[in-house]
Amino acid sequence: MSGDLQSLQHRIDGAADLEGVVRAMKALAASSIGQYEKAVASLNDYYRAVELGLSVCLRAAGPAEKVSSGQPIGAVVFGSDQGLVGRFNEVVVDLATETLGKHTGIIRKLWAVGERVGSLLTDAGTAPVDLFPVPVSIEGITPLVGRILIAIESAREKGEVVNVHVFHNQPGSGAVYAPVHRRLLPLDSVWQSRVAKIAWPGKSRPEVIGGSAAALQGFIRGYLFMLLFQACAESLNSENASRLAAMQRAEKNIKDILEDLNRKFHRARQASIDEELFDVVSGFEALAKRKR
Repeated sequence: MSGDLQSLQHRIDGAADLEGVVRAMKALAASSIGQYEKAVASLNDYYRAVELGLSVCLRAAGPAEKVSSGQPIGAVVFGSDQGLVGRFNEVVVDLATETLGKHTGIIRKLWAVGERVGSLLTDAGTAPVDLFPVPVSIEGITPLVGRILIAIESAREKGEVVNVHVFHNQPGSGAVYAPVHRRLLPLDSVWQSRVAKIAWPGKSRPEVIGGSAAALQGFIRGYLFMLLFQACAESLNSENASRLAAMQRAEKNIKDILEDLNRKFHRARQASIDEELFDVVSGFEALAKRKR
């Protein structure tokens, strides 16, 4: 095999190997999406239980603290540790910086989940105080949310933050996702009023024993846990959807490259065969002339 043919064969083999890696990553991303979708759906029963508990406590204790302008701000931003996700991190950072820039309060605490989103926040002039690694599975979401809640509670107890926000990407149809924002604390007053009016499913509404304020704070922690768990799972779902779309584009590009390389290889191979045949014919004709 000539040098040109060997070079083309090496390029074909390399592209084929890369295609196998892309297919494996695509299958992993597709499988992960299904798991995170189930994790979000499983929160429904938990949310219903927490909502009923909040309803009882809000009726007994009254609304929790209200929002006022100028209060110190904290924010949690979910992103990614790994690449191959397009503008996944950029869009959520753009939303976070734009939204927080409109508030009159000073940004005191910023917690980032993911090295890449943390770097972008630093470049935007809002360096995170804590950087958490992105979970690699559903099992890793609960301990991560627990650490974030501890950080938020510690900052609130010290008076460092009052308003707390969360930013993450939320999946849409197919591989589409969009950045979303939600204020975690203080709780929305309209939402509190609606929850307080929820009818108890049983015949008799339970009473709070031992002080409604303490019970209310416990249910609020449960509510925040649910919101942060949902945000993390939706972010991971969106990340894998973005990676799946990137792998699909890469797979198409590799197929196009392989088709082009194979065409070039077959043309070069045919040219080599034609050249060998021409040499054989030329040699035969030369021998025939000598014999004559």
